[in-house]
Formats: sequence, C-alpha cells, structure tokens
Amino acid sequence: MKMEVLRIEKEKKTPFIELDPSRGTLTIEGRSIPENPESFYDVVYSAMVEYYRYPRNLTIFNFQFEYINSGSSKFILKLFRLIRKHYDSGNDCLIRWFYEEDDENILDLGEHYKNTFKLPFNFIEIYS
Repeated sequence: MKMEVLRIEKEKKTPFIELDPSRGTLTIEGRSIPENPESFYDVVYSAMVEYYRYPRNLTIFNFQFEYINSGSSKFILKLFRLIRKHYDSGNDCLIRWFYEEDDENILDLGEHYKNTFKLPFNFIEIYS
C-alpha cells in the first residue's frame, strides 16, 4: 500500500511539515508554538509510525525551527525516541538540524538531542 504525502502548511503558531514517504524525508520548519502541541503533532507521529512500516533505506529529517516552545520540544523528544528505536533496528537516518547564525538556543537544543539520542546529526548554519 502506497502511503500519501503528509503536508501541513505553515501558520502563525505552527510550522510547515512535510513527510514524503517516497523520498524518505520529514521536514519541519518554522515557529512551533501551537495551542495544543499534542493534538497538533499526533498526526505527524502517527504518520511516522505508519512510514516506518515500509521505510526507505535512508530517512532524512530536516529540522529548521525559528522558535520552539517546551510543549513542542516534548513532541520532538517523542519523535526522536521513535527514530532511535528504528535506527537501532537497522533503519539508517540523517538528522539535518538547521539554525540561524546567532541562534544559540536552537543550536543548543539540536546538540542536546544529538547527545541524548546518539543519532547521525548534521548541523547547518543559516545566514540571514
């Protein structure tokens, strides 16, 4: 069964999200301060669980947060637990963590996830 692309357009308080199963990519970019992070991100988490039934050889995760609140970062932790579980089962991945040149908070958050989950991370500095 072919899985459809999940696409959520960026809004004022929520990021752009795209899970493209055929390319093996998940992109999350923008501000993440939804009123109810759990209900917002549950759709994404469920889609990732579905994706991992028939994953690509390499899954690339593109994270590019302008700002992320604590409720959203809890979801990202949950997502990283899922990624780590599948990585341990032999599903290769690459985390591409984008951050603005002066944004220490987003860089530190990415480094925290890298150190916690020991996944392949690629930090990419963006110049505005």
